[in-house]
Amino acid sequence: MTHEELEASVPLYAAGALDRAERQALEAHLLSGCSACHAALKDYQSVAALLPLSLSPVKPPPSLKSKIMAERGTAPLPVETPPKVEPASRQSLEPGEWMDHLFPPVAPAKSSTLPWALSLGTVLVVVVGGYLAWDISTQRSTDTSNIQQLETSLQEKSTALAAVQREASEQAKVLEELRNELQKRTNEAAETKEHLTQREAELEETRAQLAQRNGGRTVATPQDELATLLRSPNVKAVSLAGSDMAKQGVGFLLFDSRTQNAWLYSVNLPECPAGTTYQLWAVYDKPMSVGTFRMNAGETSHLLVKKVPGFTDAKTFAVSLEPSGGRPQPTGPMYLLSRS
Repeated sequence: MTHEELEASVPLYAAGALDRAERQALEAHLLSGCSACHAALKDYQSVAALLPLSLSPVKPPPSLKSKIMAERGTAPLPVETPPKVEPASRQSLEPGEWMDHLFPPVAPAKSSTLPWALSLGTVLVVVVGGYLAWDISTQRSTDTSNIQQLETSLQEKSTALAAVQREASEQAKVLEELRNELQKRTNEAAETKEHLTQREAELEETRAQLAQRNGGRTVATPQDELATLLRSPNVKAVSLAGSDMAKQGVGFLLFDSRTQNAWLYSVNLPECPAGTTYQLWAVYDKPMSVGTFRMNAGETSHLLVKKVPGFTDAKTFAVSLEPSGGRPQPTGPMYLLSRS
């Protein structure tokens, strides 16, 4: 039996309502030194002993004494026989004797209603003990249910926290990628701006040389228009980088949406061999020729101005070396490619 079951049987032991096996188990438990069960047994036996004192005595009728004396007659008084002593090897004490050894009970006053009072006390003790056992069992069941609910809630919170941590980690990775991409675009924009500034300076120098050749007279040239476009914030610009065929080559393609004109300013391209020309391509679903130009001996730059109505729809731009007169589709090596 568990300690809780033994503790619940203490009231029944005090009232003498346990069978022999249960009584022996409880007495062995008490002999083991359980202070809680000792205290409970003392309290319950004290209550059982005091219950008869709370009853009001009833005065017997006057005829009771004469009736008893008449029934007794002249018969001699019975000889009192000494109480039978049980052998020392008895394994269990009778109900109530355990408390007589530990705590000698106070002998209550004799009353004719003692059996009835003891019965009532026994019932009360059984009821109280049963209620206490039921209350303990109910409380234990409630505590177990609460613990299970807390464990389930903790598991759910842990799962949710792990999901939030994974999402935060993924968001951090995406943010880092966006930051790197932004830095890359910023560097490219700064590099393009630097190249445009250099080209603008070259154009200014070329314009000054042309003015000197024309006797100091200022002549409007495509370079002047290009310099004006470079200062306009509404003009779309695309930079072209040299391929392995022209590692020092560079190009800038500007587009004015009002006039539909595109300016290709190419620098440091190799001289065109005899019978060849450079050809500018706008790649949509397939390449489309924009125009051709040549780089002659001694030239380091060239300006090509052409109308490109579908400029914004083009996916990329390229310059290839083709036979004179150009070709409907690229056939030669690529010298300049757009960075977009």
